[in-house]
Amino acid sequence: MTQLLERAFTEASKLPELQQNVLARWLIDELLVEKKWERLFANSEDLLADLAEEALQEHRAGKTQPLDLDVL
Repeated sequence: MTQLLERAFTEASKLPELQQNVLARWLIDELLVEKKWERLFANSEDLLADLAEEALQEHRAGKTQPLDLDVL
């Protein structure tokens, strides 16, 4: 465990039990969501590469235009 994480846990341990549980639930949820995104991106690497190649082909073929933020 890093010193910074250990310090965070030390400070968290000084909180009332309810606040500790809220913090713990938040941290667990964040870690689970991060793992989910990592899985989704790992499984979509080929799809993203295909989409990028398709976009480049459309750009080379002159089928794209610069984004005008004033028009949005």
